[in-house]
This record gives sequence, structure tokens and C-alpha cells, in this order.
Amino acid sequence: MPSKKTTPKPCQMRLTELPNGESGRVLSLDGEAGTCARLREMGFCESAVIEKIAGQRTLLCQLCGIRIALSDQAADHIVVESIRKVV
Repeated sequence: MPSKKTTPKPCQMRLTELPNGESGRVLSLDGEAGTCARLREMGFCESAVIEKIAGQRTLLCQLCGIRIALSDQAADHIVVESIRKVV
């Protein structure tokens, strides 16, 4: 009898929870409409790939080749899935 393979669900978390040095793909923005609109204007839209470079209170992220500093309060509105780097 063949075994069933299940695809593991992606690890979903807030951008603030993503470990430094790791990358994540934006799944959704969670918050007030104005806050979400501002984050989208900055490039944090669904499917965007973000690398969290450093930080806890103020996060340094790389998005579309640009480094952006983001407060932890703003980053807490961004839901990401951790993605693995192919080496």
C-alpha cells in the first residue's frame, strides 16, 4: 500500500517573530485599513519576499533590494511564512 505524502503547512508568523537573517513571504497584512495601506505603499504587499536583517524593537529588512527600517509595532501587522534559502 503506497504511503501518503503530506505537504507540511508553511510556518506562519508575524514579521517580528521571524529570526534575524531569515527570509519570509508576506501572506497577509493584519490591522487597520490605513496601516495596511501604508505598508503596501512601502512595498510590503502580499507575496513580497522580505529578509529580516536585524533588530527587535526596530527591524532592518531588505525588500526588493532596498533596506527599510520598520518599527516592531508596524512589523507586527505583517504575517509571513518562513521560506528556506536554496544553497
